[in-house]
Amino acid sequence: MTDQTYCDRLVQDTPFLTVQGRLSEQQVDRIILQLNRYYPQILTNKEAEKFRNPKVSLRLRLCDLLSHLQRSGERDCQEFYRALYIHAQPLHSCLPSRHVLRPMSFLAGLGLAAGLALFLYCCPPDPKVSPGARRILGFSPVIIDRHVSRYLLAFLADDFRAL
Repeated sequence: MTDQTYCDRLVQDTPFLTVQGRLSEQQVDRIILQLNRYYPQILTNKEAEKFRNPKVSLRLRLCDLLSHLQRSGERDCQEFYRALYIHAQPLHSCLPSRHVLRPMSFLAGLGLAAGLALFLYCCPPDPKVSPGARRILGFSPVIIDRHVSRYLLAFLADDFRAL
């Protein structure tokens, strides 16, 4: 599976970014000014004025800007994400494109967790095995995924009470 391009990400993130109140007027202005001043080949002065026009609603200006960037190409979309990170870092970390599950890593983690759970469930407690060794197994799922580890640690906690 190939990774998403910045243009693909921008298409995916546009509905999220254009929700009323998600980006402030000041943040949008700073992003436009950064793209215009540092990268005049991305936004010319005339385009920057158009996207900063206070007579047009912020949502419409933002939609127009994002459409313009998508048509402009990969590098322009990448620079938008860089500007968004600089001027709206909390919003940047919440973007839908940043939270797409990678199928292979999910399946690998699930397989490892299921195997470990099956091992712990099927293997009767051996009196020769110290409880410390079972604790090491109990902390290994923390590395896998926080959601999976909750269930495995709960299972181990029940198992410790049985000892």
